[in-house]
Amino acid sequence: MLPLVETVEELDDMVRDEALLRPAVMDLCERLGVAVKPLIRFIEGSLPVYSVGAAHVVKLFPAYEELDARREEQVLSHVYGKLPVPTPQVYSAGAYKNGWSFVLMSRLPGESLAKAWPRIPAAEQDRIVTEAGETLAALHALNPAPLAGSVGPSEWGLFVDAQRTNAVEQQREAGLSEPWLEQIPWFLSSVPLAAPARRVLLHTEFMSEHLTVDPDGWRLTGLFDFEPAMIGDPAYDFVGVALYISRGQPRLLKRFYEAYGRAPFDPHTLMAYTLLHVYSDLPTSLRRMPKPPEPTLDALAKTWFGIDD
Repeated sequence: MLPLVETVEELDDMVRDEALLRPAVMDLCERLGVAVKPLIRFIEGSLPVYSVGAAHVVKLFPAYEELDARREEQVLSHVYGKLPVPTPQVYSAGAYKNGWSFVLMSRLPGESLAKAWPRIPAAEQDRIVTEAGETLAALHALNPAPLAGSVGPSEWGLFVDAQRTNAVEQQREAGLSEPWLEQIPWFLSSVPLAAPARRVLLHTEFMSEHLTVDPDGWRLTGLFDFEPAMIGDPAYDFVGVALYISRGQPRLLKRFYEAYGRAPFDPHTLMAYTLLHVYSDLPTSLRRMPKPPEPTLDALAKTWFGIDD
């Protein structure tokens, strides 16, 4: 039913074809013995993901992301039951057809924190930030050694160097203007990113879009999307925290650090990791985050990642 997909461009074309995807998901679920009513597509994300009935979620991966499917399965199994908030339980995973892979997992209760955030009273927002900080601390406290064979990179320094080499081009492709692009090489060369004292299991996109919350009492109910997990510098995960949870509010970022249990990272370190992040898109961040007092990366670092005393 599903065609072989071997490139990002082919996937982009196919994921919009609901008439092609839905019968394939129904076929897969029938093979797995899972009732498909209701079958609802999650529109967010680059991969086809469906809620199946009231209790299941199925996520499909094309051929070129087979390793990502395996990584998500293994990381979910590793973290299940070990964090302060629920994570999906893996029920089944493996190959489907024409190079496609799947992960069938439990559905988390609640709704997207990103969508709910504007409706949440300030006091509850504070508590949610605290719960999120405790959750990330628990994730980083887990022993990543059992995942070393499937979750990279094997050498964090080599990963950082490779990202540094491609940083300007990555932002250029995202549409960043030349005055900003010109600052990137100097800024990155000015920020020493020493080898982390301890490499940890990174979510890599620890953000409100991947957290769920119960509107009845406003408590976190889940953390999902471990497909891009890595093992590396804990600071790398604070990029998503600052851009998508504290959202440029120093008070909330400070609260997150306190719940996590560590002193704040140097803002310039987090700005450097923002530029080096696999999914970095500085133009989007510039549109949605507070405007710096001047158009420099140094000012961005202080505005987005600084902490009020």
